Order: sequence, then C-alpha cells, then structure tokens
Amino acid sequence: MKAIFPDLEGKRILITGASRGIGREIALNLAKQKAHIIFNYRKSEEEANKLKEELIQAGAVDVTALQFDINDSDSYQDKLTNFIKETGAIEGLVNNAGVSKDQLTLRIKKEDLDFVLDTNLKSTMMLTNFLSKNFLRANNVSIVHMSSVVGLMGNASQTSYAASKAGIIGYSKSYAKELASKNIRSNVICPGFIETDMTEALSETAKEKYISQIPLGGYGSTEDVAMSCLFLLSQASRYITGEVIKVDGGLYI
Repeated sequence: MKAIFPDLEGKRILITGASRGIGREIALNLAKQKAHIIFNYRKSEEEANKLKEELIQAGAVDVTALQFDINDSDSYQDKLTNFIKETGAIEGLVNNAGVSKDQLTLRIKKEDLDFVLDTNLKSTMMLTNFLSKNFLRANNVSIVHMSSVVGLMGNASQTSYAASKAGIIGYSKSYAKELASKNIRSNVICPGFIETDMTEALSETAKEKYISQIPLGGYGSTEDVAMSCLFLLSQASRYITGEVIKVDGGLYI
C-alpha cells in the first residue's frame, strides 16, 4: 500500500537528474501526489517534453521543464529567478543529479576528481545556497539530498565518489542547523544497491557477491527510495531535520 501525502498537492518541487533512474521514479511518484514538478534538462528538449507529458498523465498538477546544467550556475540563476517571480516560491528541492568515475586511487586523474566533486557536491551546495533566499519566502520547505551508503562506509575504487557523497552529508547537517529556525528542513537519503541501469549491467557473479552482503537479500527498487523521499518532502516528517536515512536493506548496520 502506497502512502498519500495530501500536503504535497500543488507543492512546487525542483528535482535535478529526473530523466532516469531514481530521479525519474521520484518525479513520477510526486506526480501521483499531484505536486507541481520542476525539473532540469541539459540537451534534448524532445526528451524533456516526453517526460513532462508522462508526469502530467501521472497526475502532476503542473510540470515545468527548465534547460540548465547544474554545474553552470550562470545557466540556472536567471531561469529559476524568473520562474519564482512568475509562479511562486519553490517549496521543495531534491538534489538527485550525480555521477561516478570509479578508479583506483593511484590512477585518479585531476579532471575526473574535479568532475565528480563539482557535480555531486559543489553543484548541490551552489544550487541549494542560491535557492535559500527563495526558501525564506516559502512555507514548510524541505530539501532532500541524495547521497549513498558508500558515503558512509566507503568502497574500494570509489574514493572520489565516496568523498563527494560524504560531503553532502556534512553539508546537509550544517545547513539543517543553520536554517532550522526558519522552518527549512534538510535531510539525506543514502541508497544502497538499487535496481537501475548500472546494476543491470553487472555480471551475475558480481550481483551474487553484492546480494550476499545485504541482510534483507536482493536489491532495492527505485520506488523504495522514492517513497522515502516523498516522506521527507511532506509534513509527515515535519519534526525531522539533519537526518540521514539509509535505504540499503541493512547493508550498513
């Protein structure tokens, strides 16, 4: 049985990285809650329009697609400012966009390290910081940052990725303390092994190895992560901030 969060109806929520995987699932579930979904896209307007139509069909009260790259603050400041002036304050934010460049520590290139840290950590901080003045004019603001269980436990060949995801946790906790008096909440979700295109590409041997480490057995679904995200965006979690919620089947206990 899926939960219904009435306060999400009509709520203006920005999701980064909504074109696939976990971000897409979050967007679809928010649409079913009748939220006003704002998402960014970098290149294909055709694909953005397809997603927009899909979200409207799923029940979204409105959908706004904005073309910008999260790594280019100049590309989104004017567009988001204009949206806020024309439509109203953004009331929720899901920092979901992220990348990974897995590599042994001795072989990491500076440009790859910069790319991972810029996309996963710096862009999250810059976008959230930019929207903070807007949040002061909104009610019951909730921010959800997508980290990873790897940011908590580390993983071989993922030092850059783990560092970026751990940084998100530190940022969210500090932001939560700073903005709590303004009724602005900030929380983190740390997914474990979730069924996505990335896990589908793994060999059967690798899949069996990873599954053997998960107490609940098997991978989680993108919907498992999405429902946790909806809970944190809604007033059902109104007394939760600065928290880290693991959706990992008990992998990190």
